[in-house]
Amino acid sequence: MSSLNYDALRLIFVTTILLISSTIALPDQAPKSSSTQINSNSVLVALLDSHYTELSELVEKALLLQTLEQEVSAHNITIFAPNNEALERQMDPEFKRFLLEPRNLKSLQNLLLFHIIPARVGSEQWPGQDVGSVSVSVSHHETLCVGESDNRLPLTRGTTGEKIVGGVAKVTRPDDVIRPDGLIHGIERLLVPRSVQEDFNRRRSLTSISAVLPEGAPVVDPRTHRLKKPATPVPAGSSPVLPVYDAMAPGPSLAPAPAPGPGGPRHHFDGESQVKDFIQTLLHYGGYNELADILVNLTSLATEMGKLVSEGYVLTVLAPNDEAMAKLTTDQLSDPGAPEQIMYYHLIPEYQTEESMYNSVRRFGKVQYDTLRLPHKVGAEEADGSVKFGQGEGSAYLFDPDIYTDGRISVQGIDGVLFPLEETKEKPEKVSPVTAPKVVSKQRRGKLLEVACWIGGSLGHFTSCY
Repeated sequence: MSSLNYDALRLIFVTTILLISSTIALPDQAPKSSSTQINSNSVLVALLDSHYTELSELVEKALLLQTLEQEVSAHNITIFAPNNEALERQMDPEFKRFLLEPRNLKSLQNLLLFHIIPARVGSEQWPGQDVGSVSVSVSHHETLCVGESDNRLPLTRGTTGEKIVGGVAKVTRPDDVIRPDGLIHGIERLLVPRSVQEDFNRRRSLTSISAVLPEGAPVVDPRTHRLKKPATPVPAGSSPVLPVYDAMAPGPSLAPAPAPGPGGPRHHFDGESQVKDFIQTLLHYGGYNELADILVNLTSLATEMGKLVSEGYVLTVLAPNDEAMAKLTTDQLSDPGAPEQIMYYHLIPEYQTEESMYNSVRRFGKVQYDTLRLPHKVGAEEADGSVKFGQGEGSAYLFDPDIYTDGRISVQGIDGVLFPLEETKEKPEKVSPVTAPKVVSKQRRGKLLEVACWIGGSLGHFTSCY
């Protein structure tokens, strides 16, 4: 009997210990499960299900859902959401392509986090209204973009009372989505932080180009292929000593040491900055991105052009637009050096503008311009009130005149890619086989008659021959 009481007491004691341990452990486990769960009434769920579909896709591609879940679990947030029109049609396609590249994931994340404030700012808290006895005109709020040096987003009002974010974007749908842990304001355009803009500008930077050779470097004379002694100083602005084709002689460098010229810290022609300027002009002009890619990424022509301009040479670039470059086939670009040869045919070692070329073809009818692809020349003539280059199906019209003109480099946009005509070698004519026997027979007959008369004269019959 005593043993049964003892077993019952031990069972009760063990059960009590288990209950106490379970009640102590459960509070520690509860916060862990609640911290990773998001309420279905959360502002993040509302964003994914809202009509801001373009922004939702960017958030998912930027892998920011987990980060935003942690922010929402800690405090309220305010999202400034650009509409689909701003992200789909109004945004620069090149900039959108830059954001969606995997290597630029950090830039995409910073761009999206720049639109989120870790606080609840509704329409009633917007500055520009009297708060008590104090009138607040502008308020700055830190964003979630911690990688931005200036991540404070100003909220102001316009002259007509409209709400403005970042000084550039108007709030078109204030308090569009309201949830317990945050709210969403619809804005008319994208907000781009300075760090993301700088990363995008550096994408096509030409900082690796070294157009000016260092002073004192050994230079090979392309005429003698020997080391050339330093030349005597040349007056600023004088024409180059060598022709442009000798300056392009193959070797360790494209051109001799830079001649003095107007500009640059050491009085050289600043070819590097001029090439940068004209390529940046092509990108901002639009429609010539493929040509800029070939000059900078696919070939080293940008470097070569910078060296030539640093030497004092002038160039005219016939720039095919993107539509024309898209028609190039794989066979035309697959051969080694094919892109360089194509581009050399579009570089004229003269400084020509749209006006000068049009006046030339109006006066002379047809004009032949030298190119850097020796010995081929490109022909030009007047057609339809413009200048047409080339012949037949391979012709191209001057489509965008004077895209860039700075006195050293001239860029003229054309609507086709030019190719030189194939040179046909004429074969020498053969001598007619009919005329040769007649000539030989006449000469043979005269010789025989002369010999017969000579023999007859020697025999005393000379008179019979006449």
